[in-house]
Amino acid sequence: MGSPPGPPFDPDDPDRERRERDTEPIPRVPPDEGPGYGSGAGLSDGPSFSDDAGYGDGPGYAGEGRSGRSWIRDPEGGYQQPVISEDELAGLRADAAGNTPRRVLPLEDEPSSLVARYLFPTERYRGEWKRHWIHLATPILIGIAATFVLGYLSGFLAGQDVGALTTVAVLLWFAVMGWVAWRVADWWYDRFILTNKRVMVVNGIITRRVAMMPLVRVTDMKYEQTPTGRALNYGTFVLESAGQEQALREIKNLPNPNELYLRVVEEMYEPQAVEARLGKEADEAKADDGA
Repeated sequence: MGSPPGPPFDPDDPDRERRERDTEPIPRVPPDEGPGYGSGAGLSDGPSFSDDAGYGDGPGYAGEGRSGRSWIRDPEGGYQQPVISEDELAGLRADAAGNTPRRVLPLEDEPSSLVARYLFPTERYRGEWKRHWIHLATPILIGIAATFVLGYLSGFLAGQDVGALTTVAVLLWFAVMGWVAWRVADWWYDRFILTNKRVMVVNGIITRRVAMMPLVRVTDMKYEQTPTGRALNYGTFVLESAGQEQALREIKNLPNPNELYLRVVEEMYEPQAVEARLGKEADEAKADDGA
């Protein structure tokens, strides 16, 4: 009779107990007595997962979560949005004097036709903003300077009876004014867009450019203001993504940078509070219309 398979028995072997434990047969448990979400007992004498336990009232996922909000359990197993308490919404409302603890830009109800074509149906529109008028400072100053210089030059040449040069000066002035008008139109079609899922920049008249970044990809965001920007209330936004080359990184000359920063950060970290606030504002507007 041969020797049993495996290594010889050694009472001092430190791994013997572990090997014996790992090779023990797994007991078969009937399906109705398992530790799942049934009504039977669990694997130990501790608490079991019963049908009506939900997430329990214990120290783990209790009825009051880490944020102190109550979560409603759907009897059919579906997901319901958390209930935002009145205390949480109180910080977003204005007082009797119309003052709010923080300034947030008002939202438009519907996107413009320029922006609506770039939004998919399940996306919630939050707002769109043109760049600050300082974006037009250079072309406007060039147009004003060209008007004075070329106007004076054309008058001087007309007095010298040089018709050809006068015509050239006038045509040059029209060319400069056409370039200024082009820059103004390009500014008008340049939009910064915020939704509940991403930020976008749409610009261009003939060649349209659309750049976007999902909010879940944004790892860092900041805005910069020069002394002139602080005086005129505009700034530059810088978005960072985790080690990836991004199509949208720096957006210059955005108006109201502090308020816009709050809007984006609130959408990133408190989207449910935004939904609750917008839903309450919509209900109040309907109530006012009905009154």
